Amino acid sequence: MNKRNTLEVLKMAGGKATAKKDERLKVSQGQPVTTGKILSRGINTFKAGINAQGLGAIHALCNGTVYFTKKKTPHGKVRTYINVKPASSTA
Repeated sequence: MNKRNTLEVLKMAGGKATAKKDERLKVSQGQPVTTGKILSRGINTFKAGINAQGLGAIHALCNGTVYFTKKKTPHGKVRTYINVKPASSTA
């Protein structure tokens, strides 16, 4: 195999031929999370809600459990928000 064919094979392995494994939803509803845990990465269909922050990678701002809400925009588009319900502290 010459050098050109090797480069083409390498491009296919990490290019658009394969789905990226790191761009997905990392948690599900009801799952407990800690502060700083990444909730989703690289997905534009989810937006940061209550106690969540970020654009490309949404992460938790406090300890708690994950829940999702849907809201309609003024233009009629439905958006899904990732929220974190804070854990009750008994301190």
